[in-house]
Amino acid sequence: MIDTRSATRIWLEQLKLTHFRNYSSLSLDLDQRHVVLTGENGAGKTNLLEAVSFLSPGRGLRRTSYDRVAQALSADDPQTGTWTVFASLHGAEGPVNIGTGIAANATGVDTQRKVHINGAAAKSAESLLEHSRIIWLTPSMDGLFTGPASDRRRFLDRMVLAIDPTHGRRVSNFERAMRSRNKLLETDGPNNSWMDGIEAQLAETGVAIAFARRELVAFLQSIIAKTTAQSDDLFPNADITLDGTLEDLIRDGAAADLEDSYRALLCRNRPRDRAAGRTLEGPHRSNLVVRHGPKNMEAALCSTGEQKALLLGLILAHAQLVGDISGMAPILLLDEVAAHLDESRRAGLFDVIDRLGCQAWMTGTDAPMFETLGDRAQFFTVAVGSVSGAR
Repeated sequence: MIDTRSATRIWLEQLKLTHFRNYSSLSLDLDQRHVVLTGENGAGKTNLLEAVSFLSPGRGLRRTSYDRVAQALSADDPQTGTWTVFASLHGAEGPVNIGTGIAANATGVDTQRKVHINGAAAKSAESLLEHSRIIWLTPSMDGLFTGPASDRRRFLDRMVLAIDPTHGRRVSNFERAMRSRNKLLETDGPNNSWMDGIEAQLAETGVAIAFARRELVAFLQSIIAKTTAQSDDLFPNADITLDGTLEDLIRDGAAADLEDSYRALLCRNRPRDRAAGRTLEGPHRSNLVVRHGPKNMEAALCSTGEQKALLLGLILAHAQLVGDISGMAPILLLDEVAAHLDESRRAGLFDVIDRLGCQAWMTGTDAPMFETLGDRAQFFTVAVGSVSGAR
């Protein structure tokens, strides 16, 4: 793994929670070392990682609706349904205070979370990407290679967003235009001019999505190839490709006029799409294909342990890519990552994270699994709704 410590180290100095999951109130003082959280299952370790994940755009590492994050309070409590995450962060532009959450208003509780940076309301959650990048790996992602393609697209788009802050808007614009087209397909009567306009939007944004994903995969392949050449085989290298309509058009040499080609395809497919009740071709149907490089085997056919190692290798390669392109070493959230690694691989993982220059937040049930970190980490014990024991 290449040393990328030239990237700015991003780290949390303080984390405060209010009515967040099982934490009524919490304040953690930190330094730039790694953070190790140990405790029994259900104590709230993953909740802390989720709180940190809300310092990036989106719905956090659990992808839950915001109204399900708040701690359960009595129905007549005015704070019912509200929650806040506050962080003092040493970010790309220096120290910054970030607050986010949902609050009560005159009619109830906001359905969308707000973001404040140094006390001022941010234009959007994408503003958070100016200060840090956050990457995570959780046990719920273990089925990534065997689950539906939509999970892999979401995983892929999150990776793109970490190096291209405009990608999230691109994807949402495409989805909005696609919903409009699908609705128009349901109507009777001539609507060709409206459909032409919507399909032009789909072609423009869809092609931009395809090229952004293609660029991300090419960057990752380059990093993986360099790692393999250096015989750094701590985790098996992944062979990653993209499969889909637009990707096929690019491979066929139609990249120069891809928008025209995709727009023409959408036009031809109107009868078929109308019968299906949805748009059948586009980046919303693409798939991230991953193979175990040394075995030349589809990841979905590999053992559970091999899939976990492949996924971890991808996350680490992505962390390196983020540092290279954004100039920010990302904060890594690794939930229960050490449980499936033997002692030598755990030690190797910790060394890789050090070389990447990341502050890593790691959870586990047994503190001895993290002993080889020594003074490189701060150790906390998590009980239900409380955290103690930093050293």
